[in-house]
Amino acid sequence: MLRPRWKSLYAARKRHLDPSIALPSLPDTFFGWMPALYRVTEQQVLVSAGLDAFVFLAFFKMAMKLFAVIFVFAAFMVEPINRHFAVDGEPVTAFIFTYFFTALTLFFMQKETAKIIRIRQDYLGTQSTITDRTFRLSGIPKELRTEAKIKELVERLEIGKVDSVTLCCNWKELDDLMDQRQTVLAKLEETWSVYLSQKPMRAVDGRPEGVADPDTTGSNGGLREGTDVEAVESDSLLGGPSSRPFQERERPQTRYWYGFLRLQSRKTDAIDYFTEKLRLLDEKILSARKKKYEAADLAFVTMDSIAACQMAIQALIDPRPGQLLSKPAPAPSDVVWRNTYAPRIGRRARSWTVTVFVGFLSIVWLVPVAFLASALSICTIDAAFPAFGQFLREHEIIRSLVQTGLPTAVVSLLNIAVPYLYDFLSYRQGMVSQGDIALSVVSKNFFFTFFNIFLIFTVFGAVTSIFDVLREGLKDTTYIAQTLAEKLKDLRIFYANFIMLQGLGLFPFRLLEFGSISLYPIYRLGAKTPRDFVQMFEPPMFYYGFYLPTALLVFILCLVYSVLPKGFLVLGFGVVYFSLGYYTYKYQLLYAMEQPQHATGGAWRIICYRIMLGLFVFQLTMSGYLALRTAFTSALLVVPLLVATVWYSFYYQKQFEPLTRFISLRSIKMAEDPGANAIIDDDFGGEGTGQEERDLLRRGSTIDEDREKGLRFVNPSLVIP
Repeated sequence: MLRPRWKSLYAARKRHLDPSIALPSLPDTFFGWMPALYRVTEQQVLVSAGLDAFVFLAFFKMAMKLFAVIFVFAAFMVEPINRHFAVDGEPVTAFIFTYFFTALTLFFMQKETAKIIRIRQDYLGTQSTITDRTFRLSGIPKELRTEAKIKELVERLEIGKVDSVTLCCNWKELDDLMDQRQTVLAKLEETWSVYLSQKPMRAVDGRPEGVADPDTTGSNGGLREGTDVEAVESDSLLGGPSSRPFQERERPQTRYWYGFLRLQSRKTDAIDYFTEKLRLLDEKILSARKKKYEAADLAFVTMDSIAACQMAIQALIDPRPGQLLSKPAPAPSDVVWRNTYAPRIGRRARSWTVTVFVGFLSIVWLVPVAFLASALSICTIDAAFPAFGQFLREHEIIRSLVQTGLPTAVVSLLNIAVPYLYDFLSYRQGMVSQGDIALSVVSKNFFFTFFNIFLIFTVFGAVTSIFDVLREGLKDTTYIAQTLAEKLKDLRIFYANFIMLQGLGLFPFRLLEFGSISLYPIYRLGAKTPRDFVQMFEPPMFYYGFYLPTALLVFILCLVYSVLPKGFLVLGFGVVYFSLGYYTYKYQLLYAMEQPQHATGGAWRIICYRIMLGLFVFQLTMSGYLALRTAFTSALLVVPLLVATVWYSFYYQKQFEPLTRFISLRSIKMAEDPGANAIIDDDFGGEGTGQEERDLLRRGSTIDEDREKGLRFVNPSLVIP
């Protein structure tokens, strides 16, 4: 109902897209947008939303297909076998399906990885942005901290010519002045808007302001012949003796503090006060831009070709550890300039401080999470509140709500709220690019989700049992695996509820953009200036760090429950979750929301390593489950699978990860060859022809080229008007 009536929100990104991007408009009919969204192809996603969106949606699509296949096996083969062997003997087939589902998961993951690598290489190879030709050089010795010396050093490596070098300097004074200017400018704009929004001035004779004087105006609205133009302007502007008296609007006032410790204050005209402050700041900024600043140990070096840049990134430049380290450069708009001139020791100190604090928070979260886990146990409730425990025994519906519904809701709320805290911490960790910050948020939030909401909630169950589990785990290495398997079997309904709430419960609210809708009246009431109103209608930002960790947890839960009794229920909800998630996020990334970061699909590395972690937990759980069922031979036969998964993670790191970070030189040469068959049909599921895909990727510019058009690696404080 809202979508066709509120296009500034639900089609915000589509309205800002370049018309040359062939993203179809969605019908305004009630359900007509759904099949139209389904028909948007993967290559259209790539062209209109970029690599990061393509990779994010590829994970959901892969998970949807994988768990649909596993669900069929789990429901029609594993579940009947589980029921039979629950009575008759040792569940040997559970061991077989552990191997089979592991192989199936790795097959899907490796196939998708190969596809993403091919598309990433071809996509980045076809474009030519300033980012693709620039690398970040850190650890620059003091004797080389001039742009001329850096250029000479790089060109002596004989890998190509240098177009430009931006040496970062300690621009803190200038950046602080620009921040002050932005604050004063916002106050001045608000003051003017308040002043101009008052009722128009009225003349004493009752004629409104702006209505012409009939004595000086002709029938066509112009001045009468013979009227003295200069006299009219003089009367209007200077308020001369011949002008009519007006009632002035009331000028806004502001209070400023001065004197010793700023203990004295007085009121003054707000417009004049902020105008003068803005003028003084402009003078200071213009003067500060002419100053020489101390050089930092970081520079952005732009080469004349992508191949030269990639050779610099993939090579060791200096034989001394920690000096002249080359890395891919972020997009100019992604650079956090304040962190470029922060001392390396300071950045590392901040990074370690945040890391230690996140570890400390993980311990702090033990208390509320373990308390929620305790609420699932009626025995724990009896021990703490006997009367309440008896009441729950007598009222089945209320007991079900307390033991399953309430913990699920609270855990989900915790899962939504905590990412905002970790996002805040990541921005203060000292990273140089917004893309690195985004990937760091994904890692931190996944750690919280996996460690606190899954492991602690599952294994420990209550605060009092934490030390018992740890003590027994040190005595017997199989104890934690057995405990994990036993508790997971008991928590099947809880996790089914959790996945159902995340999917059926929260995805409609995300599609609705409930947060933007609820905050709109507040922003509307607070908006005064034209800038405020423009910002109200800009596309909301899509942050992967808020959505990807939960999806990864659901992926792990589906794996873990795939062979357990009645695990097909969790798998069924998992298929629904990933299906709804795919189409919800597809709509938002294409039509409604903007992605602020440019990470060139780097999230896929995080996704793959978390999938392998999930496989490890799945295999550990199955080993413990088989041991609990006294199937010790089968439990031992799962151990080689654990070793194989660890080995595969190292294999992946060596063989695949470099291709998710860099552009191969051959891919660049392929892009320069007009006849090269860059992307094959299979990469996009056989849709269209190879020429169509190449035309889409080479339509003149990619989404990243559009974003970076005219940008340079320069601190905005130095050049912004």
